[in-house]
Amino acid sequence: MTDAATVELDPILETDFIKEMVKQMRAIDSYGTYDGWPVERILAPYILTKEQRREIPVIGDPDEQTLSRVKAFYNAIAALIEKECGLMAVPMMNITHEGFGRALITVGKLVVMDRTVRDVHRYGYESLSKMKDEADKLLSVALQIVGSHREVAEL
Repeated sequence: MTDAATVELDPILETDFIKEMVKQMRAIDSYGTYDGWPVERILAPYILTKEQRREIPVIGDPDEQTLSRVKAFYNAIAALIEKECGLMAVPMMNITHEGFGRALITVGKLVVMDRTVRDVHRYGYESLSKMKDEADKLLSVALQIVGSHREVAEL
């Protein structure tokens, strides 16, 4: 069996989060570059080893592609929150030219996720599994907050 066949059989590629990430990445691909690309290739920019991360300088503004990937990640989480609770989830991000900022997701008048974002220049995960784990944690907490304060989320 080839490596490509092994990757295609990876069960993580069938999860709701990975499917949503692919949708978000395709949504920001205005020129159709990703058409025909396999999932692994579309999500490859999210995977960075510690060595690769160290090689990326944090001098200068984060590039637009990196900022788009960060936005796609939080958009995917917001879409999954919306799918689970049935209420509209809105992601908001403010990242300075230095690569620092904040990511919020609100449901109604309720803030369900509030993350400080640092070193956006070096944004990435060691594997798709680690990225999914991080998203699952954020999703779980957000859904718990919505469940505890549903009346505020419905405002």
